[in-house]
Amino acid sequence: MCGFVGYLDLRGERDVDREALARMTGRLVHRGPDSDGYFFGNAAALGFRRLSIIDLETGDQPLYNEDRSVVVVCNGEIYNYRELRSELVSKGHRFVSRSDVEVLVHLYEESGPGLLDRLNGQFAFAVYDSRQRELLLARDPFGINPLYYTVVDGILLFGSEIKALLEHPGVPRQVDLTGLDQVLSFPGVVSPRTMFKGIQSLPPGHYLRAARGTVEVREYWDLVYPEIGEPADGRPESYYKDRLAEILSRSVEYRLQADVPAGCYLSGGMDSSLVAALIERVSPGVPRHSFSVAFADGEISEVRYQKIMTERLSNQHHEIFFDWSAIAERLPEMVYHCECPVKETFNTCALALSEAARRAGVPVILAGQGADELFAGYMGYRFDRLGLRNGERDGLDDLLEAELREQLWGDADIFYEMDYHAFRETKLAFYSPAVAESLGEFDCYNFDLVNRERLRNRDYIHQRSYLDFKLRLADHLLSDHGDKMLLAHSIEGRYPFLDVELVDFARQIPPQLKLKGFDEKYILKQVALDLVPRQIVEREKFGFRAPGSPYLLQQGIEWVRDLLSRDRVERQGYFNADVVERLKSRYSQPGFTLNPHLDVDLLMIVLTFNLLLDRFGLPDCN
Repeated sequence: MCGFVGYLDLRGERDVDREALARMTGRLVHRGPDSDGYFFGNAAALGFRRLSIIDLETGDQPLYNEDRSVVVVCNGEIYNYRELRSELVSKGHRFVSRSDVEVLVHLYEESGPGLLDRLNGQFAFAVYDSRQRELLLARDPFGINPLYYTVVDGILLFGSEIKALLEHPGVPRQVDLTGLDQVLSFPGVVSPRTMFKGIQSLPPGHYLRAARGTVEVREYWDLVYPEIGEPADGRPESYYKDRLAEILSRSVEYRLQADVPAGCYLSGGMDSSLVAALIERVSPGVPRHSFSVAFADGEISEVRYQKIMTERLSNQHHEIFFDWSAIAERLPEMVYHCECPVKETFNTCALALSEAARRAGVPVILAGQGADELFAGYMGYRFDRLGLRNGERDGLDDLLEAELREQLWGDADIFYEMDYHAFRETKLAFYSPAVAESLGEFDCYNFDLVNRERLRNRDYIHQRSYLDFKLRLADHLLSDHGDKMLLAHSIEGRYPFLDVELVDFARQIPPQLKLKGFDEKYILKQVALDLVPRQIVEREKFGFRAPGSPYLLQQGIEWVRDLLSRDRVERQGYFNADVVERLKSRYSQPGFTLNPHLDVDLLMIVLTFNLLLDRFGLPDCN
C-alpha cells in the first residue's frame, strides 16, 4: 500500500499550488517511505508516496498510458492484474513496468469507470485523463483502503488520509458533530462522514467522477443478499464446503503476490489460524513470519491457542508482549493516525503489532478480517436466533424505538447493537446543554446510513451481515483498526476473506449453513477442520477488549486527568462537564470496570476526542 494526494481545479483556470501539494504528499511519508512521485498537468496534480511491494525497480508511480494522456496513482493491490495484463496486451496495449497498478490506465482507456467491474483487489486510486480533463476516484468494494476528499473554492482536493488534506491552506479545521454522534452511537464513523466538517470519505464500492466543473459520486458495488423466497439451488453442504475451500485457497495465493516478505497475524482464533494454515499449504517451503500479542492478564491472553497453532506451522513466530502501561504511551499516536475518537484502546495493540512487523522486515501481513461478518460470527447473530430482536411492544418507549428502527433500517424488527431511542436520552445528557439543544440538527439517526432496500425481505442473518459490513467493518475495523494502524509503520494489510469472488460466493451460501442451530460460522468451521486443530476451531468465540478509561484513570496519569478536567471540558463546550465529573468519580474507584458487552466507554470518547482537538488544531464549540 501507499499514499497519494491530488488537486483538480474544477473551473480549469488556476495553476496548481506546488508547495501545498508537496506538503500534502510529505504528510503521508509513513504510508510510503520508499519513494515519492508527482504529476503536474493543466489545473490538475497528483502526489504519491510509495511503499514498494510489487515491481520494486520499475513500479514507481505515477504511471501512464502510452501517450501519457492518462495517469494513475493507486494505494493498494490489483490481485488479478496478470490476467488483465495478458488481455490488454492482446488488444495492443504496451506496458513499461511489471506493476499491478499499470493495468488501471489501460483498462480506463477501454472501459472508463466500467473498469471497476473487472478488478479483484483492494484499492483507492485516482485516474486523470488530461485530454478530457476528467478525474476518476474509486474505493474498493469493502473499504479496505480509505480515500477522502473536499471541495474548497472550486478546487477538489483528495488524499489517502485527512491529515494530508489539512496541509492545504484553504481547508478549514472544524468538527463535524454528526461524525462525533456516529462515534457515540455506532462502532465508529460511517462513510461519507468524517470527524472533519466539509471533508468526506468516499464510501466503499463507490467512485467519484469530476468533469466539466461537476462532481458526482456513484455506487458500483454493494453486498446484495438474496431475498426471502428466492428459489434455493438445492446443492448439498459438501458443495459449499469444497467450493469455499477452493476459493479461499486461491484468495490466499493472490494475497501472497509480493516481491518482499509476506507474513500473517495469529490471534489464536479460527480465522487467522485458517489463513496461516492456508499460507503454508499454498506456498510450501517459503519462509514466513507470524506475529501475535501476549498479555500478562490470563483472562484475556490467547497464548495457549497461539502456541497450539505455531507448533503446527514452520513459521518464524514473533510474540509481542503488551503491557497495559503501553496503552497510555501509544494513545496519542493512535488518535493521530485514526483521525477520529474511539471507544476502545485495542488499536494501541495493533500499533505494537505493525511496529513488530516493520522491525522484522515483513511489510505485507495477511489477516482474518471479514470472516465474522460473512459467516455469522458475532454474538448478535445468536441473539437474533433466540428471538431477542423481537418482543412485546406495548409501552411508549417500545413504540418510539420501533419507529426509530423503521427510520434507520426500514424494518422495526431489526435490532442492531442497542435500543437507539433509549440511547438518545444518554446523548442528550452527555452533550453540553448548548450542543444538546441543537441535537436535532446533527443527530446521526436523522441521516441515511445504509440502503434500506438491501435489508428488505432478507433473512435476519443477512440483514445483520449487511449492517456489520456497512457500520462495523469498512470504516472501523478495516480503516481505523486496520489500514491506519498498519500504515503507521509502513505495513500493508491483506484480507483473504475479503475477496470479491469469495464474498460473492458467500452471499449465495444458505444462511442455515452459516449459523447452524447456535453454531456460528458452521460452514467455515467445516473448511477449517481439515487444517486447524480442533481445540481452536471449536473454542468459544473470544471477543478481546483492552482496558479502557477506568484503567487509565485508576493509574493516576496526569495528562489523562488534565484532558478530562472540568475546566477543559467546560472550555471546549462539547460535553456536559457535570456528567463527565460523575463518570470520572465512578470510573476512578479501585477495581471498577465496564461491561464490554453492555457499556459504552463514554470517557474514552471524551479523552480521545480531546486528543484529536489538540493534535489537529480543531476549535472549541462556540
